[in-house]
Amino acid sequence: MSRTPTQLVVTAKDVEEAERLVKAGADALVIGDEQYALRPAGYFSREMIMETVPIAHGQGAKVYVLVNALLHNEDIVGLEGYIEFLKKAGVDGVVYGDPAVLVTVKRLAPQMELHWNTEMTVTNSTTANFWGRKGATRAILARELNLDEVLEFKRNSQIEVQVQVHGMSCIFHSKRELLTSYYSHQGKNLEKEDHSMVRNLFLKEETRDDTRYPLYEDTKGTHMMSPADICMIEWIDLVLEGGIDAVKIEGLMKSTEYNEKVVAIYRKAIDSYYANPEEFTVDLTWKVEIEAIQPPLRPLDTGFFFKEQIF
Repeated sequence: MSRTPTQLVVTAKDVEEAERLVKAGADALVIGDEQYALRPAGYFSREMIMETVPIAHGQGAKVYVLVNALLHNEDIVGLEGYIEFLKKAGVDGVVYGDPAVLVTVKRLAPQMELHWNTEMTVTNSTTANFWGRKGATRAILARELNLDEVLEFKRNSQIEVQVQVHGMSCIFHSKRELLTSYYSHQGKNLEKEDHSMVRNLFLKEETRDDTRYPLYEDTKGTHMMSPADICMIEWIDLVLEGGIDAVKIEGLMKSTEYNEKVVAIYRKAIDSYYANPEEFTVDLTWKVEIEAIQPPLRPLDTGFFFKEQIF
């Protein structure tokens, strides 16, 4: 149960981080495993999921599991068993993109929430309402929408709306292992952490040495991430005024200490707004506190919230 009308959602990379983020003020955790999750902050085994759910529920928080990977026939074979497990574990909802997940959840675990997320294609309320009629309970909006588009989406949506307000976002995905292929072409061996993930690699612009696009590779392929982190703490009231149902902090590639601090700051801001919306003013120290712990090569900006998407 959210402490406020707007739910504060945050990713977690392991059980310890999950517990710390809930204590810091998260209303909901987003976690995922290696087979069915696309870009989770860390891989959660079934045992870890079973351990995390009671921790979150004990603090009044929810647990949402990512089942948003690009599913192939071999993945569908085990999907029913995975959804049955999530139901048994007491998971509150799943994040999905493939209709196969929606159909399976509705049949086997109809009490679970269904959060529609197809990355950059969640851009209009008409399509969101279509999925709502099929059973979706929430639309997770594309990060490429500006604030006016987000608020218009919310005004016309028949299901809940979630937007990302902090952290990095994905700007490119390929099913192929592009990094492994590149290193192999050079005659080099790319060592993979725990045989499932490669991180700490960057793509740099030739004319802007300080702009770095993080790259990583896992069992789902190659991912290129944004060169800056979204940070809407200074304009959080504009998001909340629009009645947005959930705001997300993406903790991918950040330390637990960083995520814990950021969650606490957004928790304070959200609670402060709802305590007295008419007289709410942004505390300028919130942004200063985040800047103090921000990684040096990860500048803060507002993403597309105040921009038009240029194609």
